[in-house]
Amino acid sequence: MFLVGIAGGSGSGKTTFAKKILHRIPEKNIDHVALLHQDSYYLSSPPNNLRIHGEANFDHPEAFDWELLKDHLTRLKNGESVPVPVYDFRTDRRTEESTPVGPCKAILMEGIYTLWDAEVRGLFDLNIFLHVEADIRFIRRLHRDVRERGRSLDNIIRQYYDTVRPMYHEFLDPTRQFADIIVGEETDVAASLVAARINEKVASLNHSG
Repeated sequence: MFLVGIAGGSGSGKTTFAKKILHRIPEKNIDHVALLHQDSYYLSSPPNNLRIHGEANFDHPEAFDWELLKDHLTRLKNGESVPVPVYDFRTDRRTEESTPVGPCKAILMEGIYTLWDAEVRGLFDLNIFLHVEADIRFIRRLHRDVRERGRSLDNIIRQYYDTVRPMYHEFLDPTRQFADIIVGEETDVAASLVAARINEKVASLNHSG
């Protein structure tokens, strides 16, 4: 099993980058590769002590279900299948549904705090951090949250100043030090290199059994 962790601030293009990698995986190997989103592992109810101005802080590391994430990554690395939670961003709640993932031979895991927890980080074979300027990240987040998550402009701006920006500086940006590769706004070359590494690993695993 080959695990790739992709971290970066909200709006840095993590999902887009992961999909670029997948698009470079040949058809014969693509069924052996899975994409996981750390957002799937949000707690249904973030701890009350994280609330700011009465609203939940979804940009703090403790807003995630780390025990479940560690369990799933460990089981996937052992060649098992896991039921990945489905999170609804319009209600800010985990649904009753789940999506089966695995077994597979390579996994891309993307999320803001992919490299934050030492145990989770230790499971990855390749750590990547997307470093994109704050104004670009904010504009991307603005467009996404209005279009895909049904949020208002005022809500997005308030959340950015209350939690997104301060949590990025306090918790997220320091995880850049753990990256094997730091990628900027131009991601095509990096995506090709990571895809080549995954193809090589999958081919090796196919050959060995």
